Amino acid sequence: MKVGLLYSRIRKDEKLLLEELRERDHDVVKIDVRKQRFSIREPPEAFEGVDVVLDRCLATSRSRYATQFCEAYDIPIVNSAETAEICADKVKNSLALEKAGIPTPNTEVAFTKDAAMQIIESFGYPCVLKPVIGSWGRLMAKIDSKSAAEAILEHKATLGHYEHKVFYVQEFVEKPGRDIRVLAVDGDPVGAMVRSSDHWLTNAAKGAETDSFELDEEATSLVEQASDAVGGGLLGVDLMETGVDENGDPEGYTVHEVNHTVEFKALNDATDVDVTGEVVDWLEAQVEAEVTV
Repeated sequence: MKVGLLYSRIRKDEKLLLEELRERDHDVVKIDVRKQRFSIREPPEAFEGVDVVLDRCLATSRSRYATQFCEAYDIPIVNSAETAEICADKVKNSLALEKAGIPTPNTEVAFTKDAAMQIIESFGYPCVLKPVIGSWGRLMAKIDSKSAAEAILEHKATLGHYEHKVFYVQEFVEKPGRDIRVLAVDGDPVGAMVRSSDHWLTNAAKGAETDSFELDEEATSLVEQASDAVGGGLLGVDLMETGVDENGDPEGYTVHEVNHTVEFKALNDATDVDVTGEVVDWLEAQVEAEVTV
């Protein structure tokens, strides 16, 4: 198959994918999204003859629009424009999870400082304020007091961009010092890891320690449901344990986010699973299904 790798920077994740695809003798075209011109009438020359495009754009805005153009050109893309649109926006993400009946942290949104302050006071301290667009734990704040809330809301209100004036407030979940990242393909888990840290943010990008994690039946079911809720595809599903028993086993989960341009290098290192191989297996199956249809 001929794969178009849509990127803005080649990281370790993309290098792993390129190596695996080339080892299987697939034709790979690296497409730097920063150099493309997307016409409403015809696709850029770089997309000619590709069987599937793999969206690995770093910037959310580029991912959201590039996926829409690919679908307009009738070029299969992973992930779909619908999935990218839902996953890229935390409000849409939370609404999709809630609509599907998936346990997810209580969340409220306001458009003024006063209304946001009312939400924070009703949630109590601590609670969490997140940007509606963003990744890697950036610009997230754990709010521990009224004075901190007032200062943070003031800063966001004066930052200028309209997205900062969408105040996304979420209840604080008392997780046991870790969260769980699951890489899944159409809801089928490829591998899972825990990300542990003394900090309240447990993102691998923030330096959290990683280790493999064995999913139980409940977690596996939630991953499948969360994938379906956002349209399926190659996804990273993030869960938090809502409690652990005396043996350290989970007593329940909440799904706080689903990611559509998921990084997997940390998972690849943390588990015995050939994550890249599994992803390419799935990608081949998607192309085969398109050809069969």
